[in-house]
Amino acid sequence: MMNYLIVGSGLYGAVFAYLATKIGKKCLVIEKRHELGGNIRCDNIDGINVHTYGAHIFHTSNKKVWDFVNQFAQFNRYTNSPVAKYHGKLYNLPFNMNTFYAMWGVTTPQEALAKIEEQKRQSGIIEPKNLEEQAISLVGRDIYEILVKEYTEKQWGRKCTELPPFIIKRLPVRFTFDNNYFNDSYQGIPIGGYNKLIEGLLSGIEAVADTDFFSDRSKWESAADKIVFTGKVDEFFDYKFGKLEYRTVRFETEELDVQNYQGNAVVNYTSHEEPFTRIIEHKHFEPENQSYSQNKTIISREYSSEWHDGTEPFYPINDEKNSELYKKYAELATHEANLIFGGRLAEYKYYDMDDVIEKAMKDFKAIEGTE
Repeated sequence: MMNYLIVGSGLYGAVFAYLATKIGKKCLVIEKRHELGGNIRCDNIDGINVHTYGAHIFHTSNKKVWDFVNQFAQFNRYTNSPVAKYHGKLYNLPFNMNTFYAMWGVTTPQEALAKIEEQKRQSGIIEPKNLEEQAISLVGRDIYEILVKEYTEKQWGRKCTELPPFIIKRLPVRFTFDNNYFNDSYQGIPIGGYNKLIEGLLSGIEAVADTDFFSDRSKWESAADKIVFTGKVDEFFDYKFGKLEYRTVRFETEELDVQNYQGNAVVNYTSHEEPFTRIIEHKHFEPENQSYSQNKTIISREYSSEWHDGTEPFYPINDEKNSELYKKYAELATHEANLIFGGRLAEYKYYDMDDVIEKAMKDFKAIEGTE
């Protein structure tokens, strides 16, 4: 009999299992995929660590979380500086003075701000009611039309006027020549890939892949005193109120006989002309890695679409309809005394990696009274 059955070996489950084991609890981690690690799983192909489920750049301002992950892996100094491509022209992201110069030819923060204020004034927007209005209020109509509108509609499969304004609020806007996407104090990628982090967290803990909780639910529900569930909350309750909606991502990964395909780890394609949202070139995440062939590179094109049964749920769609539906499931979850629901799918919430680690620590402390 285990103290904890952890369903899912992503960051939330792995961190919870590590903390529980550290205080002497017996844990079993089960994972329905073929490999452990959830969405941060990497595959090593010809010496290149490929981010199998999309680009993951660790960033945080929480020193406690940063020190925690550095116990298990050495992090490099990778800085996320994506580039956007629109009809053959390149623009720096996040929105900064390099972007404004490429867009308008302005060279000072005052000129850039004046241009944005002029376009915001022309739009007549006072209180943004949707993503489109929020974006125009932040960066003006030109940048919205070229760098936000079509990219966002590809990503979410909905018109920007149908999406809530908070989605765009997390994008930085700077009036400096700084291409660093994140404002956090700490940033990097584990040298050797994210598998190093997962292996460190699960070291000495029984963890099995190819094991679906729902294939023998009664067996697993009786296997431990408590269950930490990180899967889809609506699936746990047999879709009692209906299915929550998600966006999924399909990855088209290709090995090329070139040394350097695009010169950057992340290039966003913001026009409808291309069906994919971005191209990732994985070797640029670990420039210090020299174990691969210099004449090879691996790229992944990302295609966003609506989730359906049989595909992977990636991004919760936190519009009004789905938020109301989730509240019903969250209410059911409160009545499950020996169940802990945690992570992106179980809480129907988008999490950055540092946030999900912090949440796992907080939940564990609330249950066990220690960290």
